[in-house]
Amino acid sequence: MAQTEALRIRDAVDSDREAIQAVALGAYVQYAEVLPKDRWEAYQDSILDSVYGEEPAARIVAEWNQEIVGSVLLFITSEKAYGRPQLGIKGPIIRLLSVSPHARGKGIATALIKECVRRAQRMGAEYLHLHTSDMMAAAVKLYEHLGFERAVDKDMMNGTTLVKCFRINLQTTNLLESVNTSR
Repeated sequence: MAQTEALRIRDAVDSDREAIQAVALGAYVQYAEVLPKDRWEAYQDSILDSVYGEEPAARIVAEWNQEIVGSVLLFITSEKAYGRPQLGIKGPIIRLLSVSPHARGKGIATALIKECVRRAQRMGAEYLHLHTSDMMAAAVKLYEHLGFERAVDKDMMNGTTLVKCFRINLQTTNLLESVNTSR
């Protein structure tokens, strides 16, 4: 999707947190059907902790026609993102990329990822990481399409679920070539 006046990517302000919560829970509620009840409840708690916690380095939202329809959190280490310093990720991590179901297919997730790439490059980071699982097949497909590759050494287990790590090399990616980076 070409950037239009209707889509605006910006830093969230504190008063956006309820909207971010609604977008994230709305985007992830589809997994309530596939996860055991206790795992879904723990996942919801994790989402809320991230949205309302002070660990994200950035909270970024996507507005479509002045409605917040997407969000992403950017953390600076695996310790900040997951409380897992043992993963050894000492660079930016995307977490909780969310797009409202009614706004999907408009390029919003891609626009949010590109903004994270831009910010990670400005930080001087070598890689931008994220974690996901096989149940999020559409997300995995998008990440791979955008140039993210597996980083098996940074995988983690959540109960019995393998949470796969992906990363994009910020020195070699051409992901931003189609975007105006002078904003």
